[in-house]
Amino acid sequence: MTTKLDVSALQTSLRNAGVDAWLFYDFRGSDPIARKILGLDPSQHTTRRWLYCVPASGEPHKLVHAIERHALGSLPGRETVYLSWQSFAEGLQAVLGGTKTVAMQYSPENQVPYVSRVDAGTIEAVRKVGVDVVTSADLVQLFDATLSSEQLDSHKRSAAVLRRLVDDVFARVGETLARGDKLTEAAVLSYAEERLGSAGLFYDHPPIVAVNEHAADPHFSVSPEGSADVRPGDLLLFDVWAKEKAPGSIFADITWCAFVGDEPPAETVEVFDVVRRARDATVERADESFRKGEEIRGFELDRVAREVVEGAGYGEYFIHRTGHSIHEEGHGNGANLDDLETHDTRLLLPRTLFSVEPGIYLPGRFGIRLEVDVYHSGKGAEVTGPPIQEELIGIQL
Repeated sequence: MTTKLDVSALQTSLRNAGVDAWLFYDFRGSDPIARKILGLDPSQHTTRRWLYCVPASGEPHKLVHAIERHALGSLPGRETVYLSWQSFAEGLQAVLGGTKTVAMQYSPENQVPYVSRVDAGTIEAVRKVGVDVVTSADLVQLFDATLSSEQLDSHKRSAAVLRRLVDDVFARVGETLARGDKLTEAAVLSYAEERLGSAGLFYDHPPIVAVNEHAADPHFSVSPEGSADVRPGDLLLFDVWAKEKAPGSIFADITWCAFVGDEPPAETVEVFDVVRRARDATVERADESFRKGEEIRGFELDRVAREVVEGAGYGEYFIHRTGHSIHEEGHGNGANLDDLETHDTRLLLPRTLFSVEPGIYLPGRFGIRLEVDVYHSGKGAEVTGPPIQEELIGIQL
């Protein structure tokens, strides 16, 4: 999906951030974030470097190669054309003339790799002409992670479909086993994908259907050869994500767990309760901050969940971040709830959507993950697609 560039909105955000300009750079599609924010055709083929500088006030400035002047032809602003490497360096100075600070898709020490799209050499070239480079991470969120009201509606519709699908999948498992029929992870997955297809939803990877030790692998993928049987007494994890097919639609992403039978083992219930408490504590902390208008960053919410899990003695088994940004991609370009894999210092901004999905994974035995989607309304944290899972489902046979 391409959108028309709103230069005025970019400039207002730059002034609010106290940054002189936003410098976009691309080489052979190296920065899809730049292309998306600028409204360029993502399929456009270019083989030479280009720069596009949007100042906090005044006219944007393009730097394009002589044989690819079309690269930024759809964008407003004056144009400088380069041919040689020497003239590229001169053009860079012309584009940045009078600028002291620019935002770029860069992250200090690569703390937020999701926005680190500009190579170190280009950063060095910009600094060489006396311009300071700061991260564009929060600016990127404003233009590539916030939701319009129409997009939020699309997300909620998908979330409602996925929530019904969870009940349908668990019911299907119970009915099949109650008849005495054989059931495998692959068969459950096939049913889930059939239902997603009937609902007209798009997904970029099959759902996760995992029993017992397979559920202890956060990224387990069902294969026909390795598909386990689903039997009474098994722990079943179901993780599903999808969105509508219309351009601009937003993903929904949820995970539920169930026990096949009436009485799950005490340890399974205990682990479930720890994960539930970690999830709820994170949502509650987000809601409190959002309602009060307090700034809170991705790593801080990750710490909330991690403290609950560590306090229960399962810290070493919580092996991924607490949540991720959700947008037109299942994993969007907004702040993640992460102080494990990365130290995500980005602010949680109003009108952004993210998952909260703590998990405990006991190798060779079982895993529990409970995932909900949370929308920052500006007035609180709204959990979409209710009701959420409050107890370990028992699949009746």
